[in-house]
Amino acid sequence: MIVFDLICDSEHTFEAWFKDSKTFDRQRRKGEVACPVCDSTKVEKALMAPNITTAQAKDRAASTQKTVMAAQMLQMLSEARKAVEENCDYVGPNFAEEARKIHHGEVDKRDIYGEATKEEAEELQEEGVEFGLLPWVPRMDN
Repeated sequence: MIVFDLICDSEHTFEAWFKDSKTFDRQRRKGEVACPVCDSTKVEKALMAPNITTAQAKDRAASTQKTVMAAQMLQMLSEARKAVEENCDYVGPNFAEEARKIHHGEVDKRDIYGEATKEEAEELQEEGVEFGLLPWVPRMDN
């Protein structure tokens, strides 16, 4: 196994493991190697220094791992947003009111999303209305 420092055309750097150099070349040609931050498949090997473990190298590796994890989390949140938008009715700032109507059977049950203030969310929780809070990340397709 070999690890390469890679860089995409947007200058995001990341590491990836491959069986050997030929495997990297083959996967890159097929577009199978993608940047974890922006999903670009225009990836090249970055300049690499010999693998000498130092405190600075460990800090850099930890920083890279955090960057990759943050990118993966943003991707998952973006996918969650897309699923909500495709499968639920948007009720805007009337979320609390609509959630109560659904909870009390005043309207047909359906999946909704929208905005609520912190106070409205606390009141819904006290009333036993089931709902969830999602961090609403900006769309990545803008």
